[in-house]
This record gives sequence, structure tokens and C-alpha cells, in this order.
Amino acid sequence: MIIGLLRVFAITCAAFACGKLVSKAKLPAILGWLIAGIALGPYLAGVVTTNIITAFWYKIFIKFFECFAGVMIGREIILKKIAASGKQIIGITLIQSIGTFFIVSAVFALVFFIAELPLYLAFIFGGIALATAPAPALSIVNEYKTKGPVTNTLIPLAALDDVIGVIVFFTVISTVNGRNGSFQTSMLTIIGMIVLPFLLGILTGLFAAFLIKRTNRNWQRLLIFLLFLCTAAIAGLLIDRYVFHSFCLNYLLIGMAFSATVANYLPEKDIEDTLTLYQPLLGPSLVIVIVNLGMPLDYRLIAGAGLFTAIYIFSRACGKIGGAYLGGKLTHAAPTVTKYLGFTLLPHSGVSLIFTGIAVSSLTEIDASLASIVSGTIAAAAIINEIIAVILAKFAFKWAGELN
Repeated sequence: MIIGLLRVFAITCAAFACGKLVSKAKLPAILGWLIAGIALGPYLAGVVTTNIITAFWYKIFIKFFECFAGVMIGREIILKKIAASGKQIIGITLIQSIGTFFIVSAVFALVFFIAELPLYLAFIFGGIALATAPAPALSIVNEYKTKGPVTNTLIPLAALDDVIGVIVFFTVISTVNGRNGSFQTSMLTIIGMIVLPFLLGILTGLFAAFLIKRTNRNWQRLLIFLLFLCTAAIAGLLIDRYVFHSFCLNYLLIGMAFSATVANYLPEKDIEDTLTLYQPLLGPSLVIVIVNLGMPLDYRLIAGAGLFTAIYIFSRACGKIGGAYLGGKLTHAAPTVTKYLGFTLLPHSGVSLIFTGIAVSSLTEIDASLASIVSGTIAAAAIINEIIAVILAKFAFKWAGELN
């Protein structure tokens, strides 16, 4: 474990340096972090091996930092500020999420009909494509201090999008499993995976805010903030361990719900002062989370990427960009939101790989060849899409005039 931690520390330092180099070329630092994760991960240099990233201690380590990174989302969700545009955000989220699911499913239904493959496989691709990984786009928000309508819409939308993604994907996979006589995920489990991260974050956030409000020193506020944030993460780990028996909860959402609760309960100046002291922890947390997204990506799969991968990347992009455009038009959003929001929603490697693992596990019991189609297509798409998506996300903020 000690050697493993040293290796993780080494790859994090290398990623930070790589991010600095990439930013010199006026590209987002996150691109350097991803490249470092891929290059120094188990499939190339092997600084961090497969044994390390599959170890129990490493998974716990990552979950804590995901929770720490989620604070960045929650601190911007001030209910008074977004109340006026709440319906608009919900409308855009629903239209682009469900739109992406139907577009990807429809395109693959046609492809699989021609290829004489089971049509239910198309809906699995649609369920995986719906998910958005908020960390990449939000790391650009943090790096460039973006401000404006696109940023304000993206932050709460990222949380809602994850919820819809879980509902749709698990509904699809349960239906496919039930149709083929396999184990069916219970609705109670799906509800728990959606509700529990918010519940844990809100409850611990209320206790933290209650104590923070009664202290006058910033370092004491930070200490209470960190103590209860870690408590929320530990509670999530215990539920995963003893209820779900696997890492099912979304720890970004736990951190988000926690910081949003604190931010809405405290006076604005108090939370600003506390989060200014928290910033040195947020930066490394983002680096570690993004490097972790890059490490499982096998660069060799790019050479094996075929027609299914190209179709998946293109149809998903059409769904996200087109859905956000249509949602923006129908909800009368700002012109920049309508035009450019969709480009910030393209990253999704972390969430897509989790969904892919679940889908492959289910399909292996039905037909191993179908499982290999899903795993090969999404794994190759994750590498290609993530690099392209990060660059496009940065340019989307630039086109919207929100880069600082």
C-alpha cells in the first residue's frame, strides 16, 4: 500500500507538470492530466499498475477525492440565484438527456438491424451515451474562472444529468435482463443510488453549517467543513460496503450536496472565506480525479476503433449538442447557452466506463460476443471522445465569451 501511494503521488505530480505544459499551448490543463493518466497508467509506462487501481484501498482513496472535488459544483448552487432559471435548467437537462438517449438508440437500432444484431443492444448504447462526466468541464470552469450564462447553467445541470443518467440506464439494463431471464436490478436499489448521495450530503452539510455559523475564525470553519465532508464520504463508503456490496454511490454528488447545503445556509462572506482556504485541496483533488479517469483507458484500443466507435461518438455528440440547442430554444435560454452548452457536455469517460462494466457483466450471461461489442466500442470511444471533448469544452466557453 505504501509503495502504491508513492506511485500515485508520482503520477499526480507528473500530471500536474504535464498540465502546466499543455496550458502553455493555450489548451486546458485537464488535457495534460488525462494524457499523463493514460501514458503513466497500467497500459503504457505502468507507473501505476492494474493491481493498484483495482485495490480496495485505492478505490476508497479515489472516492474521498471525488467527494472533495464535488465541493466545486455545490458551492455554486445557491438556490436564490438559480430560482429564476430553475425551470429552464430542468427543461434543458431533460431534453438533451432524453434526446441523446433516443438519437443514439435510434441510430444503433438501424445499424444493428442491418448487421442482424439484437435491437435491445441499441438501447444499452443509448443508456450509456446519456451520461455526462461533470469533472472535466468543471475543471475548466475552475482553471479559467469562467463566468456567465453557460457556466451558471452547466453547474446545476451536471448534477441533474447524472440523476437522469442513472434512472434511464438502470431502467434499460433491468428491462434487458428481465427480458432474457437474468437478474433484474430492483427499483429500490435504483432509487437508493439516486437519493442517498443527496441525503448524505444534505444531512452532514446541515450539521456542518450549524457549527460553522457559531465560529468566528476561518481556520475553525475550514476544520469543521473538512471533518463533516469526510464524515459524509465515510458514511457513503459504509453504505456501499454493507448495503450495495460494491461502489455504487456517486461521491461527486455527495460532495456537491454537502457544499450546496453549507453554501445556502451560511452568509455569503463566511462561505467565501471558508472556500478560499479550501482551494488548495480542491486543485489536487481535481488532478487526482481526472488522472484516475485516464488510467483505465487503453491507448491501444484507438487502433482497433471501428465503425461502431465512430457512430457512437458522432451520434452522442449530435444528441448532446442538438438536445441542448433545442432545450435552450424551447425554454428561451440565453443565446450563448443555446449555441454552446452542448459542447461542454461531451466528456463522459468515468461514468460511461462504470455503466459499460455493468452492461458487460449483464450481457456476458446472455451472449459474450455482445458484451465484447459494447466493451470494445465504448472503451475506444472513451479515449478518442475525451481528448476531443475537453478541447471542445474549452472552446465552447471561449465562444460564449466566458473565459477569464
